[in-house]
Amino acid sequence: MSVPPNEIIYEKDFRNDVDDLPKKVQNKLSRLIEILRENPFDPRLHTKRLGSPLQVAFSFRITRDYRVGFIFLDSRIIKLLAADTRDNIYRRLLRKL
Repeated sequence: MSVPPNEIIYEKDFRNDVDDLPKKVQNKLSRLIEILRENPFDPRLHTKRLGSPLQVAFSFRITRDYRVGFIFLDSRIIKLLAADTRDNIYRRLLRKL
């Protein structure tokens, strides 16, 4: 018996963030979202729970320089909040949570 895929919800700002990413990063992100849909803790994502004050959020790595911030709305629903450089992503997530 297989587990149904997770539902992914995209915050409006997230969609704008993706449009601003370099094309190569956008392409990789689309593949990673499919992995996230199947298993948010797949080792290829390098998913990590964030520390205080962002402890309700998680991030996964797109590339060495880019991250995606997300939260679980329930056990099978993931909301993607922001995609940005690793220098900016955590500051932006603070404003969203």
